[in-house]
Amino acid sequence: MKRLMIGLLNCLIVISLSAQKDSTIKKKDRKRDVLIQTTMGDIVVRLSDSTPLHRDNFLKLAKVGYYDSVLFHRVIKEFMIQSGDPNSKRAVAGQPLGNGGPGYTIPAEFRTTLFHKKGAIAAARTGDNVNPQKASSGSQFYLVQGRVYTDAGLDSLETGRLNGKKIPVANREIYKTIGGVPHLDQGYTVYGEVVQGLDIVDKIAAVQTSRGQDRDRPLEDVRIIKVTLIKRKKS
Repeated sequence: MKRLMIGLLNCLIVISLSAQKDSTIKKKDRKRDVLIQTTMGDIVVRLSDSTPLHRDNFLKLAKVGYYDSVLFHRVIKEFMIQSGDPNSKRAVAGQPLGNGGPGYTIPAEFRTTLFHKKGAIAAARTGDNVNPQKASSGSQFYLVQGRVYTDAGLDSLETGRLNGKKIPVANREIYKTIGGVPHLDQGYTVYGEVVQGLDIVDKIAAVQTSRGQDRDRPLEDVRIIKVTLIKRKKS
């Protein structure tokens, strides 16, 4: 029994060291895309070098299997699909989710070139009243679905929710063709985009969701099976 216990201890030490080694971000990792395998299909995300803190954090969590088995716990059609809460891995039906994380936040990395077009990946965060610096959750993220806008719709958004702030002309064209969620720009850190699997984002966004205390949680679990780094395809 003593020998068995020592053997198990050594095994755990090796596993621990392996996990620590795997979490190290190497130069080649930053040139890879991220494959998010879900129960509804595969999504491939490309992270931005313009947001190195968010990029490296997501890569680290992916390498240690942090996202494996988490749910898309908040889904709102024509808005976004949200995941990354570790508490969702074994959550029972009807359980409210969205407060879990790794115990740290990431400083905001707002970039004018990164905005909430359809397919953007961005970091969730707590509200301005408790988080005036707009620091990001250490693990929770969302993929933008949004909707397509007209010029009139964007004009109305500028004078209303954006309090007179103008949406850049180039961004307006994308919001009028691809779509997105422009009122979140420069309020939540965007750090990459979907390069394959936008149809899966649409598919997940269309599922039926709860109106109860677990509001916006899919009635049938939509789960991330595994997140892995893959070789980037040449454009």
